[in-house]
Amino acid sequence: MKKIKIISIITGILIIMFSAFFLRKLFYFMLGISIIIMVLPFIISLIAESGREKEKEEMFLEFARNLVESVRAGTPISKSIINIATKNYASLTPHVKKLANQIKIAIPVKQALKTFASDIKNKVISRSVELIIEAETSGGEIGSVLDAIVKSVNEIEDLKKERQARVFSMVIQGYIIFLIFVVIMLFVEIKFMPLIAGALTGTEIQTTGLGITFGGGGVSTEIIERSFFILLLVQALFAGLVIGKLSQGSIKYGIKHSTILLIFTFLIVNAARALLG
Repeated sequence: MKKIKIISIITGILIIMFSAFFLRKLFYFMLGISIIIMVLPFIISLIAESGREKEKEEMFLEFARNLVESVRAGTPISKSIINIATKNYASLTPHVKKLANQIKIAIPVKQALKTFASDIKNKVISRSVELIIEAETSGGEIGSVLDAIVKSVNEIEDLKKERQARVFSMVIQGYIIFLIFVVIMLFVEIKFMPLIAGALTGTEIQTTGLGITFGGGGVSTEIIERSFFILLLVQALFAGLVIGKLSQGSIKYGIKHSTILLIFTFLIVNAARALLG
């Protein structure tokens, strides 16, 4: 994936350079295409990472259930981890095997579990591992603690799914509202702004310290189009971040929605200007 990211960045830069010299009339369009090419691998990587995080939480739940069964059967937790490490836990399998190997070479269970949580870098798993370490250190009923952890992780997963189901309609509404906003802004730009620009022909407008003047040549349509386009891009960026925050509880996941809305905005605006401009 790192190679793909590097290749996409180099390709985007080459497209920008080629457009600047040979496709000046289409420079801004090609600039947008190059930015999409450069950003797309990073977005795909973020989406894949989000999927892996979800899978790790589900597999940890399975790992914890197997550990509970083994401990309740009377097997010490260290031996239980070694026994269940032979099972398949998808993306969590390498971490479980590493945990079992560390215990085999006489590394304390507490230290091995800390390394396990540190390698995975997941908040839900880290908190659960901390509880296991505390129970193992204090000499409490490890089986009951593990059972409580399984129930807790299961409840967290259920709450996440319930939250996503509830806000799904809000995400759809957010996309629809944004698309309506784009259509309205394009209608204003294409139909009303030429009339306003024509009405301002020959009108002098002065602002303090700037002295902006619209002379006999009228208002530049290029400036108007560029201003509307920047406004739509800013709206797409922040609308996507809000949708991500509402749907998954983190602005980081909003980058995916922001990218989708930015691509939609870029394509819709350029297509509309080409067909109706």
